[in-house]
Amino acid sequence: MRRVALYGASIAIGLFVSANYSEIPVNIWCIGLFIWLFFKAERKERIEMITVLALATPMELFFSEIWLIYEYQRGLMPLFVPVGHWFLFDSGRRISQYLLKEKALLSLMPFIPLVMYGLWSGGDTSGIFLLAMVLAFTKWGPQPSLYATMAWVALAMELWGTHLGNWTWDNQVPWTGLTAWNPPLLVGAFYCLGDLLVNLSVAKFETKVPLEANL
Repeated sequence: MRRVALYGASIAIGLFVSANYSEIPVNIWCIGLFIWLFFKAERKERIEMITVLALATPMELFFSEIWLIYEYQRGLMPLFVPVGHWFLFDSGRRISQYLLKEKALLSLMPFIPLVMYGLWSGGDTSGIFLLAMVLAFTKWGPQPSLYATMAWVALAMELWGTHLGNWTWDNQVPWTGLTAWNPPLLVGAFYCLGDLLVNLSVAKFETKVPLEANL
């Protein structure tokens, strides 16, 4: 779990430094750490790391610059955000090893009354759809323990980031007529989707058979 502790410290301290001082040292540390881990990693993990960056970067830009469901403190997405997705993904994967897949759905049950309250109060009407996504991923996805874990890990990270003011979720979800808390309770649904896409992409890449020249 030393790697998880390293990721956790990088995210927690990095968000604090970025919110209160400058994002430049956080960019340098996080990108440098990512590069160091990349050159230490095995081939499959390198593919995963690149895939996370390839998916997380455009998704973040779409959500923050086009859909406008949240806004970063200084406008544009900080450079440490895409590599931060790898830190979160790898943390969730390592932590999920301690959650039996038979218990994955059960671990999500505490979300249900809070989602119902958000729906009843009108403060977070989008939560019911995000909950359905997380439950579906956990029930039918290939890695139920990972998706359930990410729901909690992502929420912890989002609570810290929004508390510090690194980013702010819009209470009115554009294009939908729905509302959301800051952060949405089931924000982990977006991370579950990203994790599923990463795993499917890597699996597809790994199963490709290289063409051999006919001699």
